[in-house]
Amino acid sequence: MSTYSPGDWVIYRKSKRSTTPGPRAQGVHASLKGEKYSYVVDKFWVVQSLLADNQLVLRTRRGKLHTVPSNDANLRHANFLDRLLHRHRFREAEGSESLSGAAGAM
Repeated sequence: MSTYSPGDWVIYRKSKRSTTPGPRAQGVHASLKGEKYSYVVDKFWVVQSLLADNQLVLRTRRGKLHTVPSNDANLRHANFLDRLLHRHRFREAEGSESLSGAAGAM
C-alpha cells in the first residue's frame, strides 16, 4: 500500500549527465576523461494520482507527468524544512495543473 496521496509534495532525486552541472547539482563526479559529469538534482514535484500497480503519477512545475514506483529509492516526502525552503517550487508544480492536460501522460 502506498503512503502517498494526491496533492502530496515529494522530492525526486534525479540522476543527470552533462558537460556543465547547474548550481543545484549534488554529488558531482567527472567521467574518466573529464569531458562530462554525472550528478543528481532534487526535483520538487507533486503527486497527481495513484495507479493500481503501486505507481505514482508526479507533476512537475512545467506540467509534465512522470510515472514512478511508490517505493523508488530516489523518491521521498518533503519534510518540514523542504516545504518551508522550497515552497515556491512546489506551488509552481501545483499551479501547473492546467498545463498537465496538454502535456499528456508519459
